[in-house]
Amino acid sequence: MKSEKRLVVLGLNHRTAPVEIREKFSIPQEKIMMVLANLEEVSGIREAVVLSTCNRSEVYAVVEQAGDLFPVVKVWHWLTGVLLDEAFLADYTYTYWGRECVDHLLRVSSSLDSLVIGEGQILSQVKHAYAVALENGGTDTMLNLLFHRAIATGKRVRTETRIAYSAVSVSYAAVELAKKTLGHVDGCRVLLFGAGKMAELTASHLLSQGAPKLFVANHHLERAEALAMRFLGQAVPWTQVYELMGDMDIIITSTGAPHYVISPREMAKAMERRRSERQLVLIDIAVPRDVDPAVGDLPGISLFNIDDLESVVDDNLQHRQQEAVAAEAIVLEETAALLDRYQYLSMQPVMSRLSEKAEQIRQIELKRAFRKLKGLSEDDVRIVENMTKMLVRKLLREPMSSVHDAVGTAHEQELKGAMQNLFQLEDIGEMGNEVDADE
Repeated sequence: MKSEKRLVVLGLNHRTAPVEIREKFSIPQEKIMMVLANLEEVSGIREAVVLSTCNRSEVYAVVEQAGDLFPVVKVWHWLTGVLLDEAFLADYTYTYWGRECVDHLLRVSSSLDSLVIGEGQILSQVKHAYAVALENGGTDTMLNLLFHRAIATGKRVRTETRIAYSAVSVSYAAVELAKKTLGHVDGCRVLLFGAGKMAELTASHLLSQGAPKLFVANHHLERAEALAMRFLGQAVPWTQVYELMGDMDIIITSTGAPHYVISPREMAKAMERRRSERQLVLIDIAVPRDVDPAVGDLPGISLFNIDDLESVVDDNLQHRQQEAVAAEAIVLEETAALLDRYQYLSMQPVMSRLSEKAEQIRQIELKRAFRKLKGLSEDDVRIVENMTKMLVRKLLREPMSSVHDAVGTAHEQELKGAMQNLFQLEDIGEMGNEVDADE
């Protein structure tokens, strides 16, 4: 059984689960770090990387037994506190093993699996997820190879195709949805809840579409002031923001808070003070959501969440379909190349140890010879060095070729044992144990 068969991803995304489900699996960074740092406490799992964004939550893992999903389910429970029964797994999640897992991550990092095909943020999120796992001891050979290849593939797709050329972002789609609902944003009063990267991108799109002035609210007033200053807007203290909401035409939220920041009660009071007869457009692009869904039942309010952006995204999709085909071809090529690397992992420790032992012997004998051969010139030393290297290389060529040819055959384990015994390669190291665990 090949090592890549123990490679698995368990996840959910914008296609398999609505926002009210996804927000339950929005995992705090501190929790991810803690779980990965203590991964050895979960029996049956060797490596893990957690990817958590507004549109997906995924655990990539290497398990000890191919087909054993239970350790990964345990990690999800530890991360989220949510028990995943069979009905939930069937209704909202996906599981990919081996080749399908590799293909999935490479498509994710290439933004082919995003709500917005071609968007650039997901590649940064994949890099960050991998960096967190690496720093906290969650990865080893298999996931290191997988994520290095995924990141390289994402970069290659963005370099070799124009998939990102006409891509829309979530923030752009939110502004387009506001335009579609109101007819325009020119002259509209806009309030942004949140002062992070999403709010910054949203502010830029709003001003480019003619919004005259932006109001920015954030729990940390200094961050609201910094963003407002960049776009010649006005920062609003959190304590005063609810008094201002009724005067707005558009409110867009992206705070990242773990709970609702706008309740029906607060919104109803704001609407009582409202002087305008125009519909108030409230767009919640946060996961977990910032706005209590019951706010949408209040008269005079059109409430949208991140799942409602799909119609705007679909309108722009046709411009990127041709480039997506080229990107899929790159993913297919890179997946095959990585699977080829995985194929030889089981023999790599034997081959590496044999090369290392041969080099150690060469160095020892060379030192002995040089102690006896006095007065050699630099050219003489170089000739002897090259001769011994060529001797070792030629002697190992046939054994190495035999090992390479045996990978994936019925003789693989037999030859591996014979090589270890014949050359006394007793210390294969952790990589050998890691890869052979499922044999």
